Amino acid sequence: MADPRGFLKVRERETQPRRPVPVRIMDFKEVYERQEKGVLQEQAGRCMDCGIPFCHQGCPLGNLIPEWNDLTWRDKGQEAIERLHATNNFPEFTGRLCPAPCEASCVLGINQPAVTIKQVEVSIIDQAFDENWVHPHAPERLTDKTIAVVGSGPAGLAVAQQLTRAGHTVAVYERDDKIGGLLRYGIPDFKMEKVQVDRRLEQMRAEGTRFRTGVEVGKDISWEQLRRRYDAVVIATGATVPRDLPIPGRELAGVHFAMDYLVQSNRAVAGEKVKNQIHAEGKHVVILGGGDTGADCIGTAHRHQAASVTTLAIGKQPPTERAAHQPWPMYPTLFEVASAHEEGGERTYLASTVEFVGENGKLTGVKVAETEYVDGRRLPKAGTERIIPADLVFLSLGFTGPEPAGLAEQVHTEFDERTNVRRDGYYMTNTPGVFAAGDAGRGQSLIVWAIAEGRACAAAVDKWLEGSTRLPAPVAPSDRAIAPL
Repeated sequence: MADPRGFLKVRERETQPRRPVPVRIMDFKEVYERQEKGVLQEQAGRCMDCGIPFCHQGCPLGNLIPEWNDLTWRDKGQEAIERLHATNNFPEFTGRLCPAPCEASCVLGINQPAVTIKQVEVSIIDQAFDENWVHPHAPERLTDKTIAVVGSGPAGLAVAQQLTRAGHTVAVYERDDKIGGLLRYGIPDFKMEKVQVDRRLEQMRAEGTRFRTGVEVGKDISWEQLRRRYDAVVIATGATVPRDLPIPGRELAGVHFAMDYLVQSNRAVAGEKVKNQIHAEGKHVVILGGGDTGADCIGTAHRHQAASVTTLAIGKQPPTERAAHQPWPMYPTLFEVASAHEEGGERTYLASTVEFVGENGKLTGVKVAETEYVDGRRLPKAGTERIIPADLVFLSLGFTGPEPAGLAEQVHTEFDERTNVRRDGYYMTNTPGVFAAGDAGRGQSLIVWAIAEGRACAAAVDKWLEGSTRLPAPVAPSDRAIAPL
């Protein structure tokens, strides 16, 4: 185990330093800086190597957290990355983007601040890349099976890497001009610079995974053509249909979906010329929705030098401490201050959006009212209406599921009651040989779930093709049991 008395000697939780706000909002470079090595080892040494490590329960990937905490404390970085890679294909993604449900389940968190698991994780992989410890793992032998993976987000990449390493010939299809999905064009660079994606793709290419960019399946090539060309097809397109807000004034110029804004900004940061880019410079920005995508809009608007940034949430402000109905080791809903929130702006809760106000077809404000709860429903309270000046509104209200175009018509894929792709306990849809992994089948979720499902789906595909599999299967689609592979 790590330092047997570490949690007694180092009781304070110390996270990575962040660049000063006035400095970081002048560019799109990552907010977080590297932690000093000695401090990192002290923090890793707080891990108690519990008899029952509940952090495993909190992590969908089943990461071997006590093991690589111990190895970090002992300064055995090369062994630590081997244990980390044993369960997680892309710790550089999860270490930056995952909300760390493992930390909510940390046993130390019962009466002390939890171990900085996420921080140790990202430090391990960053050191591994620095020291050139990350190498391609090409298969020892090739099978004669071919697989098409549609979508190159974290789920699609995890499926592709696992199946390539199992010896299959895998081609990843992506409709955008570059591989990465939302990792590339949805996540702002201040949260994760794209070098993290590029160097992992370099490893995957060296292993043998093939990439096909600029190909929209269902349009440029049909799903049926993929089925005829490949032995198996994996749907990993994500849940990309945004939830709309059909209220008066929705058609006004200046009301946009959050992802439209973020994708354009990411392309501009990458050096592309974006025609008619949505830009917040000098404008009053209102963001509807208080989740991670909304926070990404806040940080982007500040870097665009917006005149003001206001976030509206229809519900109550979450508590700062665990509620009674979310005891340890459950993942609690808490009021969080992300790096973007530190940079300014106003956050308003119990605010119901009633109408978008404008003149001559252009947005000028948002009419809001206080939210009141009536028979369990959240409704605008009469007589409390007011107008907030707004030049831009970004709808960050979540996503309703994958884009169905082509799936239903071309491969007769069924959808469940939540409009996600329906699949069985082995990730297969109602069409034999067509599988679904990640948000496309699960619905909008965390990056750690996308990777976990990608790994499990790869095992299911391998077993279907070969009759057996040696690939690990960390989770089943039900989230309640491991599919018996």
